[in-house]
Amino acid sequence: MAEVAALVGDPARAHILDLLTDGRAFTAGELAYAARVTAPTASAHLGKLVEARLLTVIKQGRHRYYRIASPLVSRMLEGIMAVAAIEMPPRYRPRSPRDDAMRLGRTCYDHLAGRLGVAIADSLVASSRVVLSDDGGEVTEAGTTFLAGWGIDLGAAQRRRQRVFCRPCLDWTERRPHLAGMIGTLLAQRCFDLGWIERLRDSRAVTITARGHRGLRETFAVDLGETSASPRQRIAPGTLVA
Repeated sequence: MAEVAALVGDPARAHILDLLTDGRAFTAGELAYAARVTAPTASAHLGKLVEARLLTVIKQGRHRYYRIASPLVSRMLEGIMAVAAIEMPPRYRPRSPRDDAMRLGRTCYDHLAGRLGVAIADSLVASSRVVLSDDGGEVTEAGTTFLAGWGIDLGAAQRRRQRVFCRPCLDWTERRPHLAGMIGTLLAQRCFDLGWIERLRDSRAVTITARGHRGLRETFAVDLGETSASPRQRIAPGTLVA
């Protein structure tokens, strides 16, 4: 525990791990830029994280990409964030546009978090399409029918799944659960596929498109306001590997 805590506790490494918590893979140069450290410093940090098996390396041509080693590591990091935000004494910290974007919507490994993720979870629970307990969840028959009409085939997902199907994940900004597990992954991917959300550069935050605001209102009765990021903040297609 002490070894892992020491690795995560370094500010530069914490910044790198936070960016990687959405499940994507980044090069050392991209992570150095995001963490505001030099390339040699980032390489040294990444070497320690790979050696400890918190990160893994993917080789693609001449490039090396780094990503979180497993969902278990991602859950640990999200848990640390939740403890820091909820359990520790509050500290004054000026809000920034990045903070506001993260609170509106972000990826938590491979599912949606922030106001967006919590609002979708609330909608599915309120309509009795999903039932959540403290440590698990279930999609009802009505939920299966609803999701099928929205383009998610749960039957196919259940046949190939190798992970928890549905579980609540405590949201550290909203202090309430959003949906994780296979269901959370499918919901997030469908929102991306429909063009409802787009990733923001150098961040886990996502922006909701005009199409997304309409879709969220019509499909989930969710209205998060017509806020969006500048096009220059959005991540260009193909910039990073998935």
